[in-house]
Amino acid sequence: MKALLNLGLLLLFVTVQAKVYERCELARIMKRHGMVGYKGFSLENWICLAQHESGFNTRVVTNHPGHRSTSYGIFQINSRHWCNDGKTRKPVNACGIRCSVLLQDDITEAIKCAKKVVSDFEGMRAWRAWRAKCENRDVTKYLKNCRL
Repeated sequence: MKALLNLGLLLLFVTVQAKVYERCELARIMKRHGMVGYKGFSLENWICLAQHESGFNTRVVTNHPGHRSTSYGIFQINSRHWCNDGKTRKPVNACGIRCSVLLQDDITEAIKCAKKVVSDFEGMRAWRAWRAKCENRDVTKYLKNCRL
């Protein structure tokens, strides 16, 4: 019985583990999803953004008590404007998705929503980390040795 309980706890632990992408692995996925040059932004910019927003981790959740919102997933997409988490007051939900979708290991929906953010907003300026760490900087190192 104890072994069965331990196995159950182990399975629970495994199911909540996040997918943390390798830099080049993420670049290949993003390239397949049309992120190269999307709205004028290089793939290097997208990888820089994901690095500094989430460390390439799909399950990052960041609460913003001052704004009464939460950011979700690999791109840290915010519940105030882009998704509905069921707890943010009067969300716009411009991507038309539940925020929990942004925490999935399959980042297809996260990419679609990130594209919408860039299309509807002032490009990548929607992300504070991109403005601070990537904008007007040499981001070529983010694809170094990726062999795309």
